[in-house]
Amino acid sequence: MFALAIRMYSTKAAPKNTRPRKTTFIDSLRLHVRGGSGGQGIQKFGGSGGDGGCVYVKANKDIENLHTVLESNPKKRYVAEVGQDSRKHWILGNSGEDICIEVPLGVSVKDQDGKEIADLDEHDQEVVVAEGGNGGTERNNFLGLRGQARTIVLDLKLIADVALVGFPNAGKSTTLSAVSRTSPKIASYPFTTIRPYIGTMEYPDLRQITVADLPGLIEGAHINKGMGHKFLKHIERTKLLLFIIDIDGFQLHNRYNYRSAFETILLLNKELELYNREVLEKPAILALNKIDLDHDNEKTNTLIQQVKGLPESLSAVDSELHPEQLIKFDGILKMSAKNRDSVEMVKDRIRKRLDFHHEKERRLKEKHGICLPENSKGLQERLKLKNEQSKSRLL
Repeated sequence: MFALAIRMYSTKAAPKNTRPRKTTFIDSLRLHVRGGSGGQGIQKFGGSGGDGGCVYVKANKDIENLHTVLESNPKKRYVAEVGQDSRKHWILGNSGEDICIEVPLGVSVKDQDGKEIADLDEHDQEVVVAEGGNGGTERNNFLGLRGQARTIVLDLKLIADVALVGFPNAGKSTTLSAVSRTSPKIASYPFTTIRPYIGTMEYPDLRQITVADLPGLIEGAHINKGMGHKFLKHIERTKLLLFIIDIDGFQLHNRYNYRSAFETILLLNKELELYNREVLEKPAILALNKIDLDHDNEKTNTLIQQVKGLPESLSAVDSELHPEQLIKFDGILKMSAKNRDSVEMVKDRIRKRLDFHHEKERRLKEKHGICLPENSKGLQERLKLKNEQSKSRLL
């Protein structure tokens, strides 16, 4: 009886873990793609084989991340359908079906050597990554050709209206939590944020603006120290930079030099400059955070004077910290993200600057026109081209 009770207890199912599984953030994914081979022709009857299908990558606004792409095909291999062979009673073989790889907006498609094939920033924008082989015709002795095969890399650069830029522990995550409903991990030690978060600022008129909280920079990020390129690349597709500066300065570790708030601004400027100088052309706002700790406003006022005194005020710091190109701030704001002080003012300023630069960009595009990338050939165009090729084989 006792032994039976033990067996019954030991076979009792353990309680299942009902906690939701965390989704790993993926911002780079390597895939193998191959176009379908062309079908064989029949020399005796002049029959032509069908062209092999293509593999193409298409941006879809409903796809949130590359993890979704990986889950849809864990083997990471995409092979398009082969073209149909010509037959005695079906002279023209049908073309193989294309394969579409749907990806989130903001994906840069590269070959295995890192050469960029296409940037997919807009919904339904697409690019062929593996051409199908031509079907067998008189031109190739009626032998169908193999499709293109290669390895590609999907490199995701987040698309958001605003990017929060700052050193670790400057209060970026607290700022995101204050201006949106996002709840990133927050703590009083560096590198709390080890993956990007995107929050949405909402306004009374239902306007929405997205804000990206990215892992904090450290000195040497441009050469891939810390989060390095994993962070910096996500800045490229944002429309506005919001610099979050701790007025008490920053020290990563006691083995590193302490940097004053003014020095952190210069270092952030320099890291962005060394990574990609074009980033400095983006609209930028400077937000001085944690002013609740500056009871007499002495640090805050001194910092504001130093920033307004640039470039003359550079003489007060080591020449190694001097950037060659100074970023131009559209405004300097004071706030305490933790206490929610001046948060609405920050949201209002962000909105006004985005609208101003959006209108400026719209007028510029109207003046010069918009050129579509040559390699973003649409699916309908490819189908039309295939039909024309099939008709030519009849002639």
